Amino acid sequence: MTAPERGFPEEECAARVARAQGHMAAAGLEGLLLTTEAEVRYFSGFQTLFWQSPTRPWFLFVPAAGKPVAVIPEIGAALMRRTWVEDIRTWSAPAPSDDGISLLRDLLAPYARIGLPKGHETMLRMPLGDYERLTRLLPNLVIADATAIVRDLRMVKSAREIEKIAHICAIASRAFAKVPDFVHAGQPLEETFRAFRRACIAEGADDVPYLVGGADQGGYHDVISPPSVTPLRPGDILMLDTGSVWDGYFCDFDRNWAISHADDASRRAHDVLYRATEAGLAAARLGATCRDLFRAMQGVIAEYDSGPGDVGRLGHGLGMQLTEWPSHALFDDTVLTENMVLTLEPSLGYGDGRIMVHEENIVITDGAPRLLSVRAPAELPVIG
Repeated sequence: MTAPERGFPEEECAARVARAQGHMAAAGLEGLLLTTEAEVRYFSGFQTLFWQSPTRPWFLFVPAAGKPVAVIPEIGAALMRRTWVEDIRTWSAPAPSDDGISLLRDLLAPYARIGLPKGHETMLRMPLGDYERLTRLLPNLVIADATAIVRDLRMVKSAREIEKIAHICAIASRAFAKVPDFVHAGQPLEETFRAFRRACIAEGADDVPYLVGGADQGGYHDVISPPSVTPLRPGDILMLDTGSVWDGYFCDFDRNWAISHADDASRRAHDVLYRATEAGLAAARLGATCRDLFRAMQGVIAEYDSGPGDVGRLGHGLGMQLTEWPSHALFDDTVLTENMVLTLEPSLGYGDGRIMVHEENIVITDGAPRLLSVRAPAELPVIG
């Protein structure tokens, strides 16, 4: 399979900024101040793993007209110069007494009203004390909530973004298909995780920063614990859920297997979740809401899990981050739009505290949604 071209041309970044500027004009904002990796990368094209270090803050300002301005540590200047951003202002960081705050003050002083994402699923990636100091230095500057602007832009993906997500979904799908070749009874769960990571890398993933799952007799009890040294046993239900990455874009889906044999309860749980996903696929049409998707999937889940259904959500957006807006939940009335990339993630509880989760990745089209992950089998597969 031929890999997509890495990165984005300048015109794509320029189009993102232009759309943001249109939203800013409607909201009466003179610019956007951005501090997180995804937001900085989205508008500038600046991609680096150096964000793993929390020591230095990074800033991008998107004005109401013109190109973005980067206010970043000097260590990032050479890489930022490879992007379409021309105005790059740097300081020698870390500098706890003034980590870019004076540069930001000077940049923002002419403005009266700017936006900063403040809402759900946003964060301020700078010391709170520095933010408070900045606002004291700019007493006449109004900083409004710009969550809706950033959210609405990033939820709808470009053709190039979808191509990258589809590519990493295909990579992970090939790795999942090979699981029966390297997973077996008696294998410690932590070695299962290592083997799957190696398979993803061998298939072409840049990295596997997210891999969770579980295994236990007749099911698993959680999917966020680190893998143990406990060997896989006949009768275990194994789940692996990967967020592998290619060129800065994630896949996010899982698969379930029975080790040696499966009990009837687990087979039924898998069947219910498969049909719940089918219901989600049928409901995922233009004009439907995320609440509609939740209700469609939850209606099938209720056949087997008679609990209150208070699982938070049954899927989410996907892209530069493992989980993005929106959420398939009762609280989210986001209308599905063409080129949204989403997960469908029904889950249920059964037996003695056991759970099962099923997940697929899709893109919304003007007809039926397109699966990006290779669809899981309708019946619970058995390994060895």
